Amino acid sequence: MSHGDGDHERYAHYVQKDKIMASALDGTPVVALCGKVWVPGRDPKKYPVCPMCKEIYESMGAGGGDKDKSGKGGGKGGQGK
Repeated sequence: MSHGDGDHERYAHYVQKDKIMASALDGTPVVALCGKVWVPGRDPKKYPVCPMCKEIYESMGAGGGDKDKSGKGGGKGGQGK
């Protein structure tokens, strides 16, 4: 798992919607499909989607799960769409 380092910092990641809401309410970290762990706070629309998250999401099939584009890492991620 990544903990706020490397290329993960340059992307918006896919995270379960309910996890984004919980994080917004109590500041708990979220885990992206690619394994990145962080507390969302940045606007995800400003960053390209993580290729690894996108690949995993697409492999789940159309609408495969309650996933959403979340914020970028570094402890300053954004909230999901």
